[in-house]
Amino acid sequence: MSRTIPKVWIMGCGDIGRRVAKLYQQEGVKAIGWVRSDESLQLGLAQGFAMRQGDVDRGSFFPIFALDEALVYWFMPPQPTGETDDRIRRFLKGVDAAPQRVVLISTTGVYGDCAGRWIDETEPLKPVAARAKRRVDAEAAVQEWAARFGGEIVILRVPGIYAPDRLPLARLQRGEPVLREEEAPWTNRIHADDLAMVCKRAMETAPAGAIYNATDGHPSSMTDYFNQVADYAGLPRPPQVSMAEAQASMSEGMLSYLQESRRISNDKLLRELGMNLYYPSLADGLRIPQD
Repeated sequence: MSRTIPKVWIMGCGDIGRRVAKLYQQEGVKAIGWVRSDESLQLGLAQGFAMRQGDVDRGSFFPIFALDEALVYWFMPPQPTGETDDRIRRFLKGVDAAPQRVVLISTTGVYGDCAGRWIDETEPLKPVAARAKRRVDAEAAVQEWAARFGGEIVILRVPGIYAPDRLPLARLQRGEPVLREEEAPWTNRIHADDLAMVCKRAMETAPAGAIYNATDGHPSSMTDYFNQVADYAGLPRPPQVSMAEAQASMSEGMLSYLQESRRISNDKLLRELGMNLYYPSLADGLRIPQD
């Protein structure tokens, strides 16, 4: 009996989407990436991926029948304002029951400030920032869709994403300050290649309706993160300032990150999906490969 080749659609096929598409490409499976910008389109085409271009905000995307029984990765961020994710709600309304399974990238920001406590997926959602509230709405949207049509969903709550080619080097080169180590919040992260692997494994093996914290399980302070990146890149470590000084000089967006602190367990991810991360800590992810 021949094996059925799945239809794979990656909505919002940016950096993580292209990494996922590469994993499918290595298996001989065509994943179709959907993007809005010309730049993203060309980056995908340059890697040999099947790409489509359109604007979900304007309702321009592929015909519904093309999604019949498809596996859909939703990596598209919400629109930049408001407290609802109008993009995913518009998409789900348009496709009805067509997809078989949707894997949604959400954010660990949905937990709000946890005062540095260790938390897991049972932590109540208490988003503070509008961007996190939009992600909570996206989670609710896919859950409502699954309940209505019997489709399968998996939600991945993702923290900061890094890789050697997506580091805050420009910020370090500008010498922008960070918070003093003793005042810095706990932050969590995952390597981009590990996240791509997690996304694909979740699509293939996660129970329907499952929610996972997609982190490496080794949090550190935000200041430690910038220091490690500076050391890796051979740049001076950033100057440190007090919270009072930060409030007078840093942007509102950066301050919102500094006011939330949590350490996030990935035990459920490792246990249920059988994950063995390539880069289980920031030190592993920044290690320079040896010839």
